[in-house]
Amino acid sequence: MSAVPSDLHSVSGGVCRMLRVEGLVLLTVAATGYAQVSGDWKLFAILFLVPDLSFIAFLFGPRLGAIAYNAMHSTTGPLALGLASALLAQPLTLGVALIWLAHVGFDRALGYGLKYATSFNDTHLGRIGRRQAA
Repeated sequence: MSAVPSDLHSVSGGVCRMLRVEGLVLLTVAATGYAQVSGDWKLFAILFLVPDLSFIAFLFGPRLGAIAYNAMHSTTGPLALGLASALLAQPLTLGVALIWLAHVGFDRALGYGLKYATSFNDTHLGRIGRRQAA
């Protein structure tokens, strides 16, 4: 079993609440933006959980799993896609970027963070899941 990184700290109290509220705001802004670009809500429902397909990479180990998960759950990808979509006037792609951002915000609001390569449960927001007995 891999050790939890020594720099992994549990986020708690006001900071934890602030990060969750930040995720909720991201979700709300992205969904509102999606409505403003007249996105198809069926497409929203279909694509909303697509970033979670990155979980499959954990079947090949925690390092590869963390890389795939983090690539799909960082704001960098959807923001870059959104910028490119806006510059190229591609409303469908902009809608996909907003759905992706909404998903990231939803996960952050629930307390899920980016993963360390040690375990699915080791995140930048602290350890998630059940604690194992010592």
